[in-house]
Formats: sequence, C-alpha cells, structure tokens
Amino acid sequence: MAFARFMSRPMGRIIRVVLGLAIIASGIWIGGTTGIVVGLIGLAPIAAGAFNFCLAGPIVGGYFEGRKNLEAPPSGPRRTTPQH
Repeated sequence: MAFARFMSRPMGRIIRVVLGLAIIASGIWIGGTTGIVVGLIGLAPIAAGAFNFCLAGPIVGGYFEGRKNLEAPPSGPRRTTPQH
C-alpha cells in the first residue's frame, strides 16, 4: 500500500510521466514495428501519471484510483487484542 500511496503523490506521478517518456524515446531509438509497439507501451505510464491512476495499485494492495490511495488510512502492522 505504501508503494501505491507514493505513486499517487505528485512525485510519483512525475516519475511515471518521465518513465513513459523514456520508454517512448527507447521506442524511437529502436525503430521499426518493435519501436512503435514500445512507444505505444510508453503511453500507459504517461496516462497513469496524468490522470492519477495506478496500474500496480491492486497488485500491491492499493487501489486503482490514485485519490483512493491517498485517502486510505496508512497500512501498518495489524494489532489484535488477545481474546480471553
């Protein structure tokens, strides 16, 4: 959940956009059909950062929507009281 929360903050969103631009640049460098496919894949992190959704959120125990990741209480060790 901490990862999803970080990726929903402004710095995480910027990182996703920069990563997407780097993937697109790699696609241009590769060229050809493979480069086009790689470039199109680079659009996913850019869209995720621009529209604040986290593709990895559900995988790491967070939410798909970035807003929900920020509103959710921080996860920590669960403490249970002993049952007598």
